[in-house]
Amino acid sequence: MTAKTLNKLAVPGATLHYEVTGSGPMLLLIADGETDSGAFDSIVEPLATQYTVVAYDPRGNSRSPYAGKPADDQVELSSADALTLIDLLSPDAPAFVFGTGTGAITGMDLISRYPHRVRMLVAHEPPAVELLAEAQHARAFFEEVYDTYQREGAPMAQLLYAGGTGLDEDDLPAPEDLRPEFRELLDRTEANAGVFFAHKLLPFTRYRPDLVALKAVADKVVPAAGVDAARHLPAQPVVVLSDVIGWPVVSFPGGHNGYASQPGRFATLLAQVLEAELT
Repeated sequence: MTAKTLNKLAVPGATLHYEVTGSGPMLLLIADGETDSGAFDSIVEPLATQYTVVAYDPRGNSRSPYAGKPADDQVELSSADALTLIDLLSPDAPAFVFGTGTGAITGMDLISRYPHRVRMLVAHEPPAVELLAEAQHARAFFEEVYDTYQREGAPMAQLLYAGGTGLDEDDLPAPEDLRPEFRELLDRTEANAGVFFAHKLLPFTRYRPDLVALKAVADKVVPAAGVDAARHLPAQPVVVLSDVIGWPVVSFPGGHNGYASQPGRFATLLAQVLEAELT
């Protein structure tokens, strides 16, 4: 088993928990929503044979607490956090980046602002619904989730959110079959739900990608979605992104959480996508 190091990094407004495994070019993994670096535990080991894999808890989640009141510009701060990690751990070379969900939005903002620091971005189901022709419907849904959180709390908001995004259909193992560390991740995720719904849901889903900037780096952007998630809301904006940059959507195994439900096949395909750039 490849050794993993656990680290802390102070950034403006937060302290980031990050984990480093393996050696080779840097591959930064950016988690979705209320999850954290533990979401990627099952794919880190195979990827670490070729890459220095860096996974971290996004600011406000789990072991990356806010320092004071959360700021309004969550997306810009999130991409600044990613840049800080790249500059720290790969100062002389750009990094590969895999982001899923809101993590993919972070990656899109990162490569738009700092294209020279990203070697390739795999954007897996970014919920950038402002790209959709009928954006008002998706916008209204996320506003309803936010309002439900304000009125009834995180559990009811989570039910509505999961049902409207297809997360309730993901083929994760039954709770009794989960590894202990994954059960711990679910506990942390549940504890992060309030932060996500209160401070991140609307800023990230209202994010308007810089299409001019993304087209300028089209050769470094890979639109991606779970093969079982194509009909669900989080996978729809990536189809528009695909049309804009002129590259087909890469279909990954499983649903939105395919990296957790089908980690072996997911890691193999991700490595193949990254290797295509290397060769």
